Amino acid sequence: MSDQDHPGQPSVSDISGISERGVSERIRARLLAANERFHANDNIAKFIEPGELDALQAEVEARMEEVLRTLVIDVDQDHNTRETARRVAKMYLKEIFAGRYARAPEITEFPNVEQLNELMIVGPIRVRSACSHHLCPIIGKLWVGVMPNRHSNLIGLSKYARLAEWIMCRPQIQEEAVSQVADLLQEKMNPDGLAIVMEAEHFCMHWRGVRDTDAKMTNSVMRGSFLKDDKLRREFLTLLHLNRG
Repeated sequence: MSDQDHPGQPSVSDISGISERGVSERIRARLLAANERFHANDNIAKFIEPGELDALQAEVEARMEEVLRTLVIDVDQDHNTRETARRVAKMYLKEIFAGRYARAPEITEFPNVEQLNELMIVGPIRVRSACSHHLCPIIGKLWVGVMPNRHSNLIGLSKYARLAEWIMCRPQIQEEAVSQVADLLQEKMNPDGLAIVMEAEHFCMHWRGVRDTDAKMTNSVMRGSFLKDDKLRREFLTLLHLNRG
């Protein structure tokens, strides 16, 4: 069977040369071999072996220095940019894109002992991300509405923020980010209903293009009872509006 029989899969010759081409190629080969997606807003932590994240940071630093040189910036003589490649590589892998490379935060779920079944709203949660189109900042707020049932798991208030940050610390578009947060909370809590609203400023509009400094984007995801029950949805949106005020 030839390499052409498996489009998208690394060939034997590809794999044999991976160690010479850097840790990024080793990680990419594992993802392709497992037929796993690695889009900008995906988490790939389980395909990164111990020690490889530091090696990947060093590789990104080297590539970033080449980008700066290609922009005709004198990184050798300019004291302001001499360490920029190192700083940017660390920022990408350990901070603003850390949700791609770090495993999900440990979250303890508690049984709903008191069988709570009333609306709970958490927010605003401050969220920070980066637009996957231009890598410009997205800064905003997130509100979460939960309608638990007696079989639901409950989590501590701070854990909503931790889970949201893990999703948002990746190159994102807002519509997909909100859906990812909803999927994660649904999996962790298994409530009857889940509602999420996000409002954010997009610096790809502030810094470039139309350069509109006032525009914001607001979107929502409604699941379960929030989608089916108009009264519950109105209660959530009314309380959210009061919370905003």
